[in-house]
Amino acid sequence: MARGSGMAKDGLIDGGFTHAASGIRYQLFLRDGQAWMRYERTVPGTGPPLRGEQLLSYYVGSGHRGRTYLFERDGWWFEAPVNYYSKKQLWDMAPNYGSARSMPDTLPVDSNCLHCHAGQVQSALPEARNKYADMPFKAGGVTCTACHGDASQHLAQKGRGPIVNPAKLAPASRDSVCLQCHLEGDAAIYRAGESLAAYRPGEDLARFVVYFVNASRAEGGGRATSQYEALLRSACKRASGDKLTCTTCHDPHGSPTAAERVSFYRSKCLACHTGEKMATEHHPEQQDCAVCHMPTRETTDVSHEQLTDHDIERVPGKARVERISESRKLVAVGAMSTGDRELGLAYAQFAVRGDQQSGEKALALLKKAESEGANDAELHVRLGFLEQVSGRPDEAQREYQAALAENPYESAALANLAVLDASRGKTEAAISLLGRVVAADPSQTAAGLNLAFLQCKLGDKAKALETIERAQRFNPDDPALHEFLDLGKYAGQSCRLR
Repeated sequence: MARGSGMAKDGLIDGGFTHAASGIRYQLFLRDGQAWMRYERTVPGTGPPLRGEQLLSYYVGSGHRGRTYLFERDGWWFEAPVNYYSKKQLWDMAPNYGSARSMPDTLPVDSNCLHCHAGQVQSALPEARNKYADMPFKAGGVTCTACHGDASQHLAQKGRGPIVNPAKLAPASRDSVCLQCHLEGDAAIYRAGESLAAYRPGEDLARFVVYFVNASRAEGGGRATSQYEALLRSACKRASGDKLTCTTCHDPHGSPTAAERVSFYRSKCLACHTGEKMATEHHPEQQDCAVCHMPTRETTDVSHEQLTDHDIERVPGKARVERISESRKLVAVGAMSTGDRELGLAYAQFAVRGDQQSGEKALALLKKAESEGANDAELHVRLGFLEQVSGRPDEAQREYQAALAENPYESAALANLAVLDASRGKTEAAISLLGRVVAADPSQTAAGLNLAFLQCKLGDKAKALETIERAQRFNPDDPALHEFLDLGKYAGQSCRLR
């Protein structure tokens, strides 16, 4: 954990690869003591010419599973679109981008994501989630404070002062120390006004965020950072209850060597599964309990990665039956309490992906939460979207305006209000709203395209060209940007820029 991030030049893994789907060659290298990423389309017929270099500032990832890099562009921070995968010792695209036919849009660096890889993570400025007053974090790696809280008194009194000892906390607070980074779920919903940055060891994580999983089908614990979901289903956890926690088997301060690994974890199993027969007669030829009861599986969310399945199987090799259901049923992980707002926002995440049934559930839940006093920007934005796709533009407009009253930088509210204004012929108002979006975050490509098209339609082609070229600085290989710039085509309409 202490090696989870640092200066890019100190943690650079030299190498490169050609991504077949996009035809782009990526190369990472050191030059004059600094880390760089070069990208160039080298396969003819896969896209327009592309060539550039990017200075890399930080690495993220200890290298145990993988590593990627962060960079800054004009004050905004982004993640490189490539990852090094340690188990297979190869470079490839970042998760979810393996089949991308162009270089992915710049990936914003969110402080909630950095929370699990770095120390002294800074809060983003209000106008954009990936813009910081200075550097995004001030300490490389996960520091002691992530698990033990403020250590100032402990250090001042030479180890005798107070400090959080997770082992002495109530079960929910104890488990929260690990789960702040080792729980993902199908949807993560922050409580109104909260974030991971506000969490402190000793508190209950459920005060800040609620995680949901789909109970309509039996999951296999296949996400790289969600072993806890699988553990909750295991016979070991069900039998042991709060007695069994992450640190029952894992030492957060270190891992056994390769030579010690089998005996180390076997001793953890035998601490509960006692008896002479278990220790001496239960498959004495196979000392590694995990081979049968916690098999290694491919992850469902990270390419080239495997994990130890914590859905501890009593019968080795027993097939797990997946219950098929057309209806998504979301439930909170563990004993986390939830309300209509949190559950509605979780369903809304799937509605955005086109799940109509989830949209109907989200709309009902969020309207109920709103009627009972819930009033935050995220709730209003999601309600606005659901009203908009349901064909109720007036209700959507009211929700977006309510969101902006809570957060004047809320980009989705600004952009969607602009779409409503443009559809009603209020072009100048739409341009003003979209201008606010791209001024706060020029990497918002869709907003930049909409703005440039409206500027072009009003006859201000010079301004439209400036808008497109700025958007291309952040997303130089975006196909829609290329088509508009080269052919004047966008969203089925036409307006020549040149």
